[in-house]
Amino acid sequence: MNGLEEAQALIEQLVAWRRDFHRHPELGLEEHRTAGIVAQTLRELGYQVQTGIAETGVIGLLVNGDGPVIMVRADMDALPIQEENDSAYTSQTPGVMHACGHDAHVAMGLGVATLMAQTRDHWQGTLKLVFQPGEEGRNGAEIMVREGALENPRPERMLAIHVWNDLETGQVGVTPGPIMAAAEAWRATITGRGGHAAVPEKAVDPLVAAAQIVMALQTVVSRNVGALDTAVVTVGAFKSGEAFNVIPDQAILEGTMRTYTPEVRATVIRRVREIIEGVATVMGCEAHFETSALTAAVVNDAAMTALVQEVVTDLLGPQQLIASLRTMGSEDASFFMQEVPGCFFFIGSTPPGAQPVAHHNPHFDTDEAALPIGVGVLVEALRRLMPVRGADAAS
Repeated sequence: MNGLEEAQALIEQLVAWRRDFHRHPELGLEEHRTAGIVAQTLRELGYQVQTGIAETGVIGLLVNGDGPVIMVRADMDALPIQEENDSAYTSQTPGVMHACGHDAHVAMGLGVATLMAQTRDHWQGTLKLVFQPGEEGRNGAEIMVREGALENPRPERMLAIHVWNDLETGQVGVTPGPIMAAAEAWRATITGRGGHAAVPEKAVDPLVAAAQIVMALQTVVSRNVGALDTAVVTVGAFKSGEAFNVIPDQAILEGTMRTYTPEVRATVIRRVREIIEGVATVMGCEAHFETSALTAAVVNDAAMTALVQEVVTDLLGPQQLIASLRTMGSEDASFFMQEVPGCFFFIGSTPPGAQPVAHHNPHFDTDEAALPIGVGVLVEALRRLMPVRGADAAS
């Protein structure tokens, strides 16, 4: 049997794991129950287990003779969203749900652990499974890297997956180069001079200045980023004033910038700053602008991507390979992939013909038929990266 057929035989266990994690979601860096189940399962399978990295991260190491060290990463955290689904496995934790599929990622990671441990004669080398906490805005990957997750031993290549509701189950998105954007958070404080709303001429209105800034920022991408490049500038929060008859002293804007390349990133940050400060000055206000880098872009290694594309084609057929999927969403797997060449790919998770439900939505769910597909592709890719040597390989 190939990896996909082996994974299909594991479907009941994959579903059971996934539903258990879905019923008991945990927020970033608080995944104590999830991490405990992961660690116990890995120990029972014969892995060397390290816990407590980045608070709740787990690493499982399976040494199977001489050969390369290959890493697989799965994230574990849920989101602060009240689930609105009515299913047998609806979240039992008020205000918290797996609305991005990380429950499926953990289940698939354990599926990979199971099959690789059961079929050691099919591969040779060292498998390093990294179960990561805090992907949703907590930069758990960055913390794990800082705490030595990539050492002892250091992986030579890595794989990471994400279920993706914009693809139908059976489709797999594997794209070379940048596939998820670098993300920055930004904040601008516009300071004017407050006063009575009936006599605006005696005040300097920061709210009006901030409104002008919001509109001017819409030109950053259309007039400063090349048509063949891409970027996003979004204002997500506009905070100013508390009374209908008072001109406030300040207005605060908050938002995000998303880019793929360092050159476009530098241009976007510069133009956002210039517009905020310039418009504020013209309107008689002062502006304080600050940015906070969240994640770098996720950039797939060409050779690793070609290997995964080959696996998908062999297992599922060329029609199921989507080789041009990119998103302006961000992912902190980039902290691992800046250090280790890898491939981050998307597993379709909406039943064919169904209307996809967006990630981070209270009605989000994952088609469980996607679980063995993710496991099968990962297992086959790992075996090709860690082939059996010598006479065993020939036989």
